[in-house]
Amino acid sequence: MAHNPPEHLLKKLESLSEKFSLLTTKLSQPDIISDRKVFQETSVERSSLEDVVDKFASYKKNLKNYSGAIEIRDNEKDPDLLEMAKEESSELEKILDQELAELKILLLPKDPNDHKNIIIELRAGVGGDEAGLFVGDMYRAYSKFAEKNKYSVELMSTAENSSGGYREIVALIKGNGAYSTFKYESGSHRVQRVPQTETQGRIHTSTITIAILPEAEDIDLEINPVDLKIETCRASGAGGQHVNTTDSAVRIVHLPTGEVVQCQDERSQIKNKAKALKVLRSRILQKMHQKAADKEAENRKEQVGSGFRNERIRTYNFPQGRVTDHRINLTAYNVDQVIEGDFKELINSLARHYQLEALKDNG
Repeated sequence: MAHNPPEHLLKKLESLSEKFSLLTTKLSQPDIISDRKVFQETSVERSSLEDVVDKFASYKKNLKNYSGAIEIRDNEKDPDLLEMAKEESSELEKILDQELAELKILLLPKDPNDHKNIIIELRAGVGGDEAGLFVGDMYRAYSKFAEKNKYSVELMSTAENSSGGYREIVALIKGNGAYSTFKYESGSHRVQRVPQTETQGRIHTSTITIAILPEAEDIDLEINPVDLKIETCRASGAGGQHVNTTDSAVRIVHLPTGEVVQCQDERSQIKNKAKALKVLRSRILQKMHQKAADKEAENRKEQVGSGFRNERIRTYNFPQGRVTDHRINLTAYNVDQVIEGDFKELINSLARHYQLEALKDNG
């Protein structure tokens, strides 16, 4: 069957290629370079088109070769050349079908936050000390995954408990596309295993919650200083650990929303304040976006691809060596590898699932 790309799709792709060239030119203009906000917005817009433009360039090259092979196949009399043309056209047809499918996915509406860094917040849920230990385990797992995939991790704040675990860990994960990679990790994660303190060998079930927030830049959200209540105090840790002798811990309350952030991990009050403001800004922006998304989705039966639903999304069953993602009914028997940072199969499967759902919604 011959490869016949839809004309309207080709026109759209050509239009995007022209737009990409225009944005590239704009980025070299002095008036754009001198305006930080406009330059950043233009750079982000250009970056968002790069993958589809590169794929379309490859597609056009293969389409030209395919048309040449078809012409030879339909007109050539020499049997050897005819056979070569048949093989080439058949092979190129498969490549073009695959590239066209990839282009359709790349043309799906983009999440404007996909390119951003993220704030990841891990909190103990039900399960007592075991939940706190699992917070630490999952933070280490995500840190290992991030490092394997060229992201950097910066600890923002921690709240320890008396058992060596954590009530909460907040960190910044930096790198292009961090949000697009991690965004489906938001939700409740359940762990089933025998705690180290369990003498009877009984399996305990605990939960932690994970929130993934796109990092908010100054240009994304301006906070009026009069809306902030800033307090300083001495940092303290579980069991009296990490106690500072100066008032370096910072607690910030955003009065209009009631949002509270506290940072104490740095020795410097200035650094703790900067980290707290970064987390606060991201939380407020996320709430604004979520409020808008909830309003848009209130008449829909189900939100497709949001990744922000609060129900249990994944179970880690250590006795069976099993990890199950309940959103896509995926089960893999590699819990030991996952806890060491091997999330690639889970993340790729989730991305494919939501891409296919989005393609259905877009006809």
